[in-house]
Amino acid sequence: MKLSVLNITGADTGRTVELAEDVFGVAPNDHAIYLDVKQYLANQRQGTHKAKERAEIHRSTRKLKKQKGTGGARAGSIKSPLFKGGGRIFGPRPRSYSFKLNKKLKEVARRSALSYKAQAAAIFVLEDLNFQTPKTKEYLKMLGALSATDKKTLLVVPSDNKNVYLSSRNIQNAKVIVAEQLNTYDVLRADNLILCEGSVAKLNEALKKS
Repeated sequence: MKLSVLNITGADTGRTVELAEDVFGVAPNDHAIYLDVKQYLANQRQGTHKAKERAEIHRSTRKLKKQKGTGGARAGSIKSPLFKGGGRIFGPRPRSYSFKLNKKLKEVARRSALSYKAQAAAIFVLEDLNFQTPKTKEYLKMLGALSATDKKTLLVVPSDNKNVYLSSRNIQNAKVIVAEQLNTYDVLRADNLILCEGSVAKLNEALKKS
């Protein structure tokens, strides 16, 4: 699949890039996508939730009432979960939600996500950006040229570009990511995928079928 390379104003530069068929043209695997997105979201969870159980409550351990003869149930401690202010039964404890996925499966998921975007004609290729200073106005102008101002966009740059990142930081629904950090969740979440020219070669190389 070939796409024209556009400049920052949205005009055709006359150059084209080849999107590898085994990266951008595969039959999508929905289950691989599901697993990869599930892992990504699980890894975002801090897992720091905590509730006190009865052994951790600081209250009196005095027996509340005599064992027999009251007509009610036995009660040995005000820390019981049955009383207001008592400990919680089987409350949440700090834990990690992360789980392992095979590298090959994650590659299948990314290829599937990129193929979905290619099928939807939602991929643009821009010549490599070179902002001298952070300029949100310039970034917005670029999005306007691609008719993507009101859409969720993901810009994939070939390497760290602080000025481009800072230019996009204050724009709602605009995200910039390095090609090496591309993930399935961000690709699917974006309405339009914008690839810098240098990113295409990196994605073709990193995700090609071995």
